[in-house]
Amino acid sequence: MLKAYVTNLGKYNEGELCGEYLELPAKKEDLQALFARISIDGVLYEEYFITDYDTDIVGLCRHMGEYESLDELNYFANMLAKLDEGELVKFEAAIEYGEYTSDVQQLINLVQNLDCYNFNPDVTNEEELGIFYADMMELPPIPESLENYIDFEAYGRDMSINDGGVFTKNGYIKESGDRFIEHYTGQHVPDDYRIFAYPDTPDKMPMKQQLDMYKSMAESQATTDSPTQVRHERA
Repeated sequence: MLKAYVTNLGKYNEGELCGEYLELPAKKEDLQALFARISIDGVLYEEYFITDYDTDIVGLCRHMGEYESLDELNYFANMLAKLDEGELVKFEAAIEYGEYTSDVQQLINLVQNLDCYNFNPDVTNEEELGIFYADMMELPPIPESLENYIDFEAYGRDMSINDGGVFTKNGYIKESGDRFIEHYTGQHVPDDYRIFAYPDTPDKMPMKQQLDMYKSMAESQATTDSPTQVRHERA
């Protein structure tokens, strides 16, 4: 659902692109192993940045930057993993709606506040919205001979203006009137989602673990081709 291409900042400044995709959600051990493979050891190289994101959620990549916290990204990815298919479609529409999308902190809160939006995946244009609202009014059936004289499109246009709603590629979305609650303030990622940790230093590892680590690093250097720095997004 979400991948971040984590790059060694020190080596990048030295003219070498050394990085690898981290698939999220992840565990601390996954990140430690990745850091070891791209030479971020907490001693010679401590800093990273993110050169690319890959996700199935249309529109999401443009709201995440190069210097995001990996703990926050992991928290966000865990929140996304808890959504069902319908909620994911609604979340994608909420991103297109454009509120609470300026950074990962807001995106985390957006995931947890989807009830603040009414979403209709069957309404994609003003005419369909006009028909939807006419049906909601529970009026007597309109005679077929009069249907052509009713401008549902104009009615739907007026209703969308009154709603402040948006037609997205997934459907029609508007605010529900529920209060948006800031569950996450950016001060502290819950411990269950924190993954940032440098690799254990070799002198603290058992000999077999040291040999395995160096073997993994050597194989990675020999076989890994770094992707271009192009932002990917699948529709």
